[in-house]
Amino acid sequence: MTTPVVLPQLTETMEEATITSWHKKPGDTVAKREILFEVETDKMTMEVEAIDAGVLCEILVRESEIAVVGQTVAKLADSAQGC
Repeated sequence: MTTPVVLPQLTETMEEATITSWHKKPGDTVAKREILFEVETDKMTMEVEAIDAGVLCEILVRESEIAVVGQTVAKLADSAQGC
């Protein structure tokens, strides 16, 4: 079973952001609160932490692509077999 990784609303006015870099690649283990990716808004660049531990199964929004708040940008699983 996979868990969606969604783009959180990091500021009150944030509606969308550009994914600037992924700190993990599919198949990598991710710890809770580990920095998973970075985003850039019109005002700043911010790091986004994983809210759960697991294995990064799939990246749905690539670097330089725009995501809206609440959009699923990746999928995590409890183990590599869950991917």
